[in-house]
This record gives sequence, C-alpha cells and structure tokens, in this order.
Amino acid sequence: FSLNLAADCNAVLKALQPIFQEHGMTETVHNWEDHGYLVTYIKKNGSFANLRIHPHGLVLVDLQSYNDDLKGREEIDQLLNKVEERMKELFHGNIKRVKRLPAILRGGVIDRYWPTADGRLVEYDIDEVVYDEDSPFQNIKILHSKQFGNILILSGDVNLAESDLAYTQAIMGSGKEDYTGKEVLILGGGDGGILYEIVKLKPKMVTMVASNIDQMVIDGCKKHMRKTCGDVLDNLKGECYQVLIEDCIPVLKRYAKEGRMFDYVINDLTAVPISTSPEEDSTWEFLRLILDLSMKVLKQDGKYFTQGNCINLTDALTLYEEQLSRLYCPVEFSKETVCVPSYMELWVFYTIWKKQTGI
Repeated sequence: FSLNLAADCNAVLKALQPIFQEHGMTETVHNWEDHGYLVTYIKKNGSFANLRIHPHGLVLVDLQSYNDDLKGREEIDQLLNKVEERMKELFHGNIKRVKRLPAILRGGVIDRYWPTADGRLVEYDIDEVVYDEDSPFQNIKILHSKQFGNILILSGDVNLAESDLAYTQAIMGSGKEDYTGKEVLILGGGDGGILYEIVKLKPKMVTMVASNIDQMVIDGCKKHMRKTCGDVLDNLKGECYQVLIEDCIPVLKRYAKEGRMFDYVINDLTAVPISTSPEEDSTWEFLRLILDLSMKVLKQDGKYFTQGNCINLTDALTLYEEQLSRLYCPVEFSKETVCVPSYMELWVFYTIWKKQTGI
C-alpha cells in the first residue's frame, strides 16, 4: 500500500492485528522510533506473514505458506482481501496505490524464474525439465515452456528457445545476405540453429567451431531441440558443413596463418559483457581477441555478424562500439534491434565489416 500521507504506525498495527489473530497467528512486534514497525505473524502450520509499516506512508505485507493446495490459496486470498478492506476503511481514499503481486513458488521441482540480461526477474511458464546435466564446462538445462517450446539454458543463462528463429535470422543478417556458394565460419552456435538455417541456403562450406564447445550441449540439443537444429547435429560432417569440437582461438590462429578466408564470420560465443571495466574483465579481453582474429580471416568484402546484448544496457553497448576502433584494422558497423521471444526483451545485433580504403 502506497499512501498519500504519513502513516500512523500504531494505528495501522491495531487495525490489522485482529485479521491475523482470527487466522490463528501469533504476533511479534519490533518497532523503531524513526523507522516504523516490523510485525511477524506465525501460524502453527508453518505459514507466516511479515507486516512492515514505514512512517513515510508505505505498508508492505509479505505472506509465505507451505501449502499450495486450493484450500491454502483460498485462505491466503481471504486474509489479503480483509487486509485490503481494513486499510481502505482506515485511510478513507488516501491510498495512492494498492499492488498485489502473484506468489513466488520457492523450492519447486521445476524452476520457473530466470533473470533477464538487465537484471529483471522473469517467471516462465515452464512445465517440464527435459534435460539437466553438468558437463565439465557448465550446467546444461533444457526446459519446456508452453509458449516458447524447449529452452536451452546454460549455467543459468537463457540461450535459445525453439520459438527464437528471430534470433537466428538476425545474427545471420536478417535475410539480406546471399549465402549461396559462400565460405562461412560459425563461432559457437552449439544449439545448431545457425548451422541448420545456413545449410538450407546452399553455401559452399560452413565450419562451426567454438571455445571449448561442449559435446554435451550438442548431444542435448540434437535430441531435444530438433525444431531448432533439425538433423545437422546428428553427424559432425555433412555435404557442405563440418563441426569442430575444438577451442576456437587456436583454430582461428591456424586459419589466419594458413591464409584461409571466409565470406562470413558469425560469432555466437557470448553476449557483450555487462561489465563497464573492459581493461579488468577477462570476457572483454576474450571478445577483443576473437574480433581481431576474426577480422584476419574475413575477406575484404566479407561481413562479421554477432549479438550485442539487451537494448537497456546502453553503457555496455557503447563500450563495445568503442572497442571496434581498437582492432588491428579499421572497421565500420551497423546494428539492429530485434525482439527475441523467449528473452522477453529487445536484443541488439551487430554487422561489422572492414573499412574500404581508397587507392
């Protein structure tokens, strides 16, 4: 409850006490002269409530219950309805806002809560754990969402869902590129989505390689993410593609030394780091190294595609764009913003190319 006036903490407490007592809850009161009241109510079945009354006009009620059956939910709704009615009677229209949040289910067999890139907590409609394994590199989860299909989550980070063709299309150039007969290098992409879509476009050869690419990610995706990867992960070699289970940095260095060049390099390894201290963050160092090595194997008229991060992380994105001026060769770039369904946020993608110099 957000009030239009200061709260008489004692009056609020006395008004709400009978409601909790009627539900068989015992009371413990803590009060501070300038900071209001904290009151805890405990029921014999383990349910409890915290009532926090702030003098400046904010009253909070947090209720936790072990019972999630229909009867338990009805009891909670009845209690909260009574609290709301009593507060409205007490303050006679001086309540600016009443906000009731849905219950957070803690300790469930299925974890439905995952953070967005900019730190917001999202509750997904997860109804099944499809795959949950620890590899030597990370925890790999594939969860089923009623809206988004199967979702790949790596070490707590939502990577890609079966609904997210928009991500794959954006990191391939949003349908503006002709991959026919082209040499393509994919860095990362263990879910197989990019590889699957590019193979359809008749390239000359696609090579997919990543830093410590995780065979268990491939194994999980080829079984449980087939709407995303089709059959391209069933074999590590196809008519026009190959998947290398190797660290991408030595591979890039080897290709540069050999003079091997690509029409397209698609970096799906990691998002732009949130850290704004690039000189101290090892992820930034890795990102810059990958950029430099990729430019060395990119043809003069080639294009480099990569994801950025959430559009709200403006400082990190600006810092990334500054890093582009520090590469061994001058580059230019463009960017676009795409809605990726399962991310529940707008995502920025970059196209980078070598600056054409005049004679």
